[in-house]
Amino acid sequence: MDPIARRNAEAADADNIARPVNDAFHPERFFTDGDRTNPEKVRALMQKGKFLLAEREGKLVACVYVELRGERGYFGLLAVDPRLQRAGTGSSLIRAAEEYCRLAGCAFMDLTIVNLGKELPGFYARRGYVVNGTLPFPEDQHPPKLPCHLLRMSKPLA
Repeated sequence: MDPIARRNAEAADADNIARPVNDAFHPERFFTDGDRTNPEKVRALMQKGKFLLAEREGKLVACVYVELRGERGYFGLLAVDPRLQRAGTGSSLIRAAEEYCRLAGCAFMDLTIVNLGKELPGFYARRGYVVNGTLPFPEDQHPPKLPCHLLRMSKPLA
């Protein structure tokens, strides 16, 4: 199998980023309708932060959004091709996002997940993240079909 190469996304990648993110977030359809993002939202996020991409043979296989927020870094929209899940690709991108924020002077890394997911809290806990608060479900997303909120998880980057 060819190795996975990482690079920073460029504006021209917005269309290609939206598809795997929506595929990865498809399991959320039990509580919300519609796609998680679109190329316009991806481009808007690129104005505030950046996407780190993982590619194999020139094809996008995973991505993560990362943003600097003062002493805190944030990552979200982690998406990995289902054929590569549980192979370390997502963990590798998380480490890359953490390193980017650490080098930029961030002391902490934050993420948010919907409280209805069963696997994600444990996935992130195994990587050192702990729940440290809640936030309302974002108004800019499709309205949820079930009551839900976001869990904020964080870890120190020291």
